[in-house]
Amino acid sequence: MVVAPSAASAMPFVPLSVDQLREMARINRIDCTDMYMAAGNGHFGSSFSCAEILTALYFSVMRVDPDNPEWADRDRHIFSKGHAAPTVYSALIRRGFMPAQWMQEFETKVGVRLMTHPSRRYQPGLDLSTGALGHGLSVGVGMALAAKMDRKDYRVFVLMGDGEIHEGSVWEAGASAAKYKLDNLVAIIDRNGLCVDGRAEDVMPMEPLKQRWEAFGWETFEVDGHDIPTLLKHLDVPRSGGSGKPRMLIAKTIKGKGVSFMEDVRGWHADVITPEQYACVMEELKEPLP
Repeated sequence: MVVAPSAASAMPFVPLSVDQLREMARINRIDCTDMYMAAGNGHFGSSFSCAEILTALYFSVMRVDPDNPEWADRDRHIFSKGHAAPTVYSALIRRGFMPAQWMQEFETKVGVRLMTHPSRRYQPGLDLSTGALGHGLSVGVGMALAAKMDRKDYRVFVLMGDGEIHEGSVWEAGASAAKYKLDNLVAIIDRNGLCVDGRAEDVMPMEPLKQRWEAFGWETFEVDGHDIPTLLKHLDVPRSGGSGKPRMLIAKTIKGKGVSFMEDVRGWHADVITPEQYACVMEELKEPLP
């Protein structure tokens, strides 16, 4: 197993530097590869496209306590694209919520604690069990509204896939968030452009996406989803005195980012790698992405 910077799980926690965050994103991709290789399955494309987003959240932006995962004042994160579970497992393990040994068990037998989709019942640090797409933002709206009603200053982050936003429930939640002026809610769309059925825009056209969310009353930004300084700038919304609008980040990403033969290839939504391909992935992930 690769060794993460000791600061990643240190207490009290100090946000990692940009260089350390890039290294954590590299480690996240390696962890995912090891889990998928052991299990004999894969969602490489979806996991690799959001590695920087999760790394920025868990290792810089979010206020969480691995020793007290149910802390009432913690920031919440909903990993709504649950089919890419290993990438959030890696983040939680490297942040100190779960033991590293659990990675070796991923989907290897019945009864293990890391399974195909994230489960709040078995995995400390998760705020919602996910897998069925289109529900995460609705729950996030409820959490953010509860914070307002309870006069708490925690923030809620929801990460969705771009195929997921084809679900009508996402837009119902979007309208509700604007109605209640939930400026403590940040939603991120992993806009890698591909879903299991093909090009997301061919399956269901959504452009102009930025203007759509703005019309729904959201403060909306299009960002490079692999650029960590840009992500930090836009994810870290104020805990009080905000804009009065929920924030949407349309994160332009590349499916399979970091591995040349996986990038922007639909098949890697769920393909399995061979031992030879595993060796190639490890070779390409020797260094952090710039």
